[in-house]
Amino acid sequence: MFAKKMKNRIKGTIVIDPKTKDLLKRIRPGQIAIIHHEDIDEMAARDLVTAKVKAVINTAPSITGSYMSIGANILLHYHIPLYDCKNKELMTILKDNQIVEIKDQSVILMNQSCFPLKAVSKQEIEEKWQYAKKNMGKHLSHFIENTLTYAQKEKDDYLTPLPTLPIVTKLYRNHVLLVVRGKHYREDLRAVRSYIHDFHPVLIGVDGGADALLEEGFTPHMIIGDMDSVTDQALRSGAEIIVHAYPGGHAPAKQRMEELGVSYFTLPATGTSEDIAMLYAYEQGAEWIVTLGAHSNMIDFLEKGRKGMSSTVLVRMKVGTKLIDAKGVSMLYQKRLKWGNLFLIGSAAAVPVVAAGIISPAVREFVHLLWLQIKFF
Repeated sequence: MFAKKMKNRIKGTIVIDPKTKDLLKRIRPGQIAIIHHEDIDEMAARDLVTAKVKAVINTAPSITGSYMSIGANILLHYHIPLYDCKNKELMTILKDNQIVEIKDQSVILMNQSCFPLKAVSKQEIEEKWQYAKKNMGKHLSHFIENTLTYAQKEKDDYLTPLPTLPIVTKLYRNHVLLVVRGKHYREDLRAVRSYIHDFHPVLIGVDGGADALLEEGFTPHMIIGDMDSVTDQALRSGAEIIVHAYPGGHAPAKQRMEELGVSYFTLPATGTSEDIAMLYAYEQGAEWIVTLGAHSNMIDFLEKGRKGMSSTVLVRMKVGTKLIDAKGVSMLYQKRLKWGNLFLIGSAAAVPVVAAGIISPAVREFVHLLWLQIKFF
């Protein structure tokens, strides 16, 4: 049932999930999303916009001012109402597909239960941004200290080679394109389409990166990750699957793989899945490792809920000689043909045609016949 927006109220069915990425798998256009997502990140906000939700209710602060998160601003920019609700019981009281009404800063369930809301405004976002700017130095200092502390503890893990797996896909002396569902991953993937066609790299999707490849018409050769954001369709695409497990060997995704009936390998390792994917490609002798959408800066990691990036620093130090980061390439390479440019190009192209028509009787006769055909149709 689609939500109906009236003058000062929004009415519709809800989809509720504490994990935004899980909610996005179920929500339909026009429904109201109820999430628990502190500092809504850019990717989550853009996915909610793409899902065409009618409104978003968040039982966590949508923007805290701890850093310059832009998710809340993106939702308001696309005219999607955003509300914060301090009552966390909302997540347990409400159920999917119930009808609610948002009215007078409250959410009403079937005209019975009523929970107060606070609309997130542009002014609030600006105030939180200013606060974040003021404290950026302090947060950056803490982030660096945390990164260095864990890098010191974990450095031996990255000096030891990863376990050998009987993978069929050949990485040795091949280009590898590693796709992560990071910022602008769709645009970046389209921007490197010619590279894929020319060099035929091994395509590795990190979790949801496999779905990004499928969306653009490419089939991943391998999927690496903890499999918490990849679809069943991608897992059944025929790609070789490497489940990233905890160092002790525990892998929550094993049960899902077995239920789907797909074969997989388990790779216990420290760090993020995208770091392990880079490291695995490097150790298998890949000639070049092109990463797209990978997380590489403080804001990226704060949006992921991480307070440091030790594994990323250590892995990039090790594989750096073969690493090409294509994140944001679409922002640098954009074909912008304006109408004025098209007119000039067309005019320039017409000059030799007109000249040939004046000089050659045959060309004049051809143009005359073409004009008759156009008039006929």
